[in-house]
Amino acid sequence: MKKIFVLDTNVILYDPNAIFKFDDNIVVIPIVVVEELDKFKKDLNEIGRNAREFARILDKFRQNGKLTKGVTLENGGMIKVELGVKSISRIPASLENGTPDNKMLATALYLKEKHENMTIVFVTKDINLRIKADSFGLRTEDYKSAVADFSEIYEGIKVIDVTKDKIDQLYQHGELDIEDSFLPNQFLVLKDREQGSQSALAKFDKKKNKIVGLTHLKQHVWGINPRNKEQTFALEMLLDDDIKLVTMTGMAGTGKTLLAIACGLYSSIDLGIYKKLLISRPIFPLGRDIGYLPGDLEEKLKPWMQPIFDNMELLLSTTEDRTKRIKKGYHELIELGMVEIEALTYIRGRSIPNQFLIIDEAQNLTPHEIKTIITRVGEGTKIVFTGDPYQIDNPYVDSLSNGLSYVVERFKEEEIAAHINLIKGERSLLAEKAAKIL
Repeated sequence: MKKIFVLDTNVILYDPNAIFKFDDNIVVIPIVVVEELDKFKKDLNEIGRNAREFARILDKFRQNGKLTKGVTLENGGMIKVELGVKSISRIPASLENGTPDNKMLATALYLKEKHENMTIVFVTKDINLRIKADSFGLRTEDYKSAVADFSEIYEGIKVIDVTKDKIDQLYQHGELDIEDSFLPNQFLVLKDREQGSQSALAKFDKKKNKIVGLTHLKQHVWGINPRNKEQTFALEMLLDDDIKLVTMTGMAGTGKTLLAIACGLYSSIDLGIYKKLLISRPIFPLGRDIGYLPGDLEEKLKPWMQPIFDNMELLLSTTEDRTKRIKKGYHELIELGMVEIEALTYIRGRSIPNQFLIIDEAQNLTPHEIKTIITRVGEGTKIVFTGDPYQIDNPYVDSLSNGLSYVVERFKEEEIAAHINLIKGERSLLAEKAAKIL
């Protein structure tokens, strides 16, 4: 039996193609949603783009028939715009002519009364509105994310029990045949199942279909030594040029950005594999925005990019003078064109070949923004996404629906991608305690 899905405005702003994701069912857009989208269409950001894109989609279907009566979709479903309702027997009078949320809720309740033999599902990303809808007896759902539960997100690492002979074989020959199958570039901790005292770090090579030892196991980069097994695995995938897409998640202070920048500087400046190191991050303030900033573009971006500058200063201060050109710090690297730091706002339309590209704070991006960024990548470019899905400042995404979690799940079976979730805080003892306790 077909269902009727009533969509909230925030679903459209999150994914303008959401109407195509409900198979052959009926998708209803309350007229108040169209009115609300009109307020966002002039915004020069991802939200405004999504509002405009959905308006174009609706206008295209309008040419095929009356939206108020319903227009058939290619997947066999139907899109329909529902006009406002005058009165509903089961909704309090105080909610009949209230906020847009209440009007959407009223529309869903009206359809439930009108179609008693059909299942009505109210779809919204607003938690409070889901609670309100449930209290009126409506079936309500969040718009489905790439992952059903954050605990199910791929962590990139697995502990397996093997015999001592297997561990010895890995150390002697650098590779190991094993019957089990793992995801491409999945990192493994081999533990002696008998005594438990011996272990080895390795990864799964999909091409060889074997477990192989780490190539960069004891390497330090720009004065940075990995302090735990997760950081060791991170260093391995950051320095592997066959891996073109790297994702790193973890709480604050686990070393995500520092490791990425260190490996980017090493690969670009020391090895010359890449033309330059390009670092970018979305602009989202912590707490209240400080408003317009004076000065030129560089001066305006400095407060947002300061965490990047802090990491570079730390790397340059802990690194012995490799060449005379880096004695003056990161400013000279930028002037020489070896390092470029910019806001993510300006990446659309670009083509980025032969560069080591780092996107910091990627948890604030939507899946569409992530797609836009990855499709900018040219030949020979390596892209690294870092972020903490628990620290999200973007009001339109959460720990499941953000672009970082999305790309981790979608690329986990690809040989050109690798992921690791960093667990242990290494910034300082106080920072680690704060991240856990607070």
